[in-house]
Amino acid sequence: MSVILNIDKRNAVLKSMIEWIKKEESALLEANKKDLEAYSGDDIAMYDRLKVDDDKIIGMIKSLKELTLLNDPLNLERFQFEHENGLQISNRTAPFGTVLIIYESRPDVTIEAAGIAFKSGNRILLKGGKESLNSNLILVDLWHKALRDNQVDSDWVSYLQYDRSETQAFLENPIQKVDLIVPRGGEKLIDFVKQHATCPVIVSGRGNNFVYIDAEADLQMAVDIIINAKTTKISACNSLDKVLIAADLPRKQQFVQNLLLELQKSKVEILTDDAFSALEGTTPIKDESVWIEEFLDYKIVLGQVASLKEAISKINTFGGGHSAAIITANEETAATFMNSVDSAAVYHNASTRFTDGGQFGLGGELAISTDKLHQRGPIGLQHLVTNKWFVKGNGQIR
Repeated sequence: MSVILNIDKRNAVLKSMIEWIKKEESALLEANKKDLEAYSGDDIAMYDRLKVDDDKIIGMIKSLKELTLLNDPLNLERFQFEHENGLQISNRTAPFGTVLIIYESRPDVTIEAAGIAFKSGNRILLKGGKESLNSNLILVDLWHKALRDNQVDSDWVSYLQYDRSETQAFLENPIQKVDLIVPRGGEKLIDFVKQHATCPVIVSGRGNNFVYIDAEADLQMAVDIIINAKTTKISACNSLDKVLIAADLPRKQQFVQNLLLELQKSKVEILTDDAFSALEGTTPIKDESVWIEEFLDYKIVLGQVASLKEAISKINTFGGGHSAAIITANEETAATFMNSVDSAAVYHNASTRFTDGGQFGLGGELAISTDKLHQRGPIGLQHLVTNKWFVKGNGQIR
C-alpha cells in the first residue's frame, strides 16, 4: 500500500477539483449532452440519473466543499489499553487501500464517491456505465488535473473503461490489489458483482420504502409526506413505493380520497389491495409480488393493515431494508415502530427522501448500504475506513 497523503494535501486536491469543475462546466455539459443523445432506453429513472444540469453541477461542488470542511477520518483512536506488562495497545482508523466503485448512469458519483474515497485515504478505481462514458471521462480528466496541480500521482483516481466481460474478468482475477468493492445500481448489477467478486463487497441495495399511517396520524402531514417522498425524485433509492394505512384511521375515506387526488396531479399510477380496490382511478393488485418490487417510477401501492404489528411485519417481510416511516402523534407507537422495523433508516413524521449522506451531515455518500457489515445506511467519509492495531513495547515477550 502506498504512503497515506496528509490531510492538507487531500483537502488541497478537493479544492482544486472544485475550481476545475467551475472552469470546465461547459465541456462537462457538452459531454453529457452526447450521453443523453446516445441513450436509447425508456427507463425514466436511468435518464434522470444520467442527466447533468446546472443543479447537479452545483451539487457536485457543494459535496466537495463539504468534504473539505470535515475532519480527517484517519488515525482516530477507537480503543486504548495498557497491558499489565507495560505494552501500550491502541486501535485506530486506517484506509482500506484501494476501493473499486461500479456504478450505472450517474456522473455525479464520479465526483461524490471518488471525493469521499480519496479524502478517506483510499485509491479509487471507477467503473461507470457505458451510457455515461463521455461525462465520466471528462470528470476523471479533471480529477487528474487536480491531482497534478498538487504534485500527487494521477493513479489515485483511475477509470476502468471495461465492457461486461472485461469487468467480470477483473472481478474474478484483479490485475491489481482491490480491498473493497461498492456496486451502485440496480439489482442485476449488484448480483453480477456479488457473483464474481473475490474481495469484500458492500451492497448498496434497493429501496422499496414503506410509510405507515397510524390511527393517530396528522392526516394533512401524512399526505404532504407521501407526496414529497413519492414524487420529488422518482429515480432516488430513498423514494416511497408503499403506503400502509391503519384500518381504524379516523376519517379514513376522506384521507384516501384526498391522497388520491394529490397523487393523480403528479400522474402517479395507484395500485391497491382489496381494502381499496373499489376506489375510482386505482388498479387492484394482480400479483402479490408487487409488494417486494422497487418501482423507480410514478407508481405507488396503497394497502390496509389491522395493526401496528401487522405493519411492522409487512415492512420487514417485503421492504428493501433501506428506509421506512411512521406518521403518528403517539410517541410510544413511534418508538415501537422505529425499534422494530429492520431498515437502515427509520423515520417518525418525516419523508424518507432524507436518507442521503449530504442530508445526514456526512458531506455526501459513497453509497447507501442495506448490508449490516460493516456500515448500514449512507456510507460517508467517516465510514470508508477500516482499523489497525498499534502496539508499543520495550522488549516484552510472551
